[in-house]
Amino acid sequence: MAHVELSLSEAFVLGTGPAEEPVDVLERWAATVRTADEPCLVIDTDAVIVATSASCCSLLGLGRPEHTVGRFLLDGVLRLVDFTAAGGQLTEAEIDKIPPLLALSSGRLARGLMRVQCSADGFQHATIDAIATPLLRGEKAAGSLTFFSAV
Repeated sequence: MAHVELSLSEAFVLGTGPAEEPVDVLERWAATVRTADEPCLVIDTDAVIVATSASCCSLLGLGRPEHTVGRFLLDGVLRLVDFTAAGGQLTEAEIDKIPPLLALSSGRLARGLMRVQCSADGFQHATIDAIATPLLRGEKAAGSLTFFSAV
């Protein structure tokens, strides 16, 4: 017969110990993303990339992770296209609804499919499933963390 025990204790909160300094939520997640095996990235409230995983850069055709940090997500870094055969550019309204940005603006989880241009010649497109969560500082979003998966 299985036996389950439950123990209740005070919640552990990072950065509240006497010798520890508080850790910024973006930097904490950026450190995790930099070493993650999964394709993921962290952006701040201005949609500037704080960290990307190597597998994210590979999946999205972004180059090396260190070349993406500090760049605006939509300024030639993430090349979004629509779902038509021609792969045209997205409208401003459609761009605002991509999961990393929607998680920022809504303060909630966001999930959706995105189509990205993965090669410099513009001919290779990939459909990506993205799920994003806002990273909160108090009650306000300080950024978002997004995980990607090829469809």
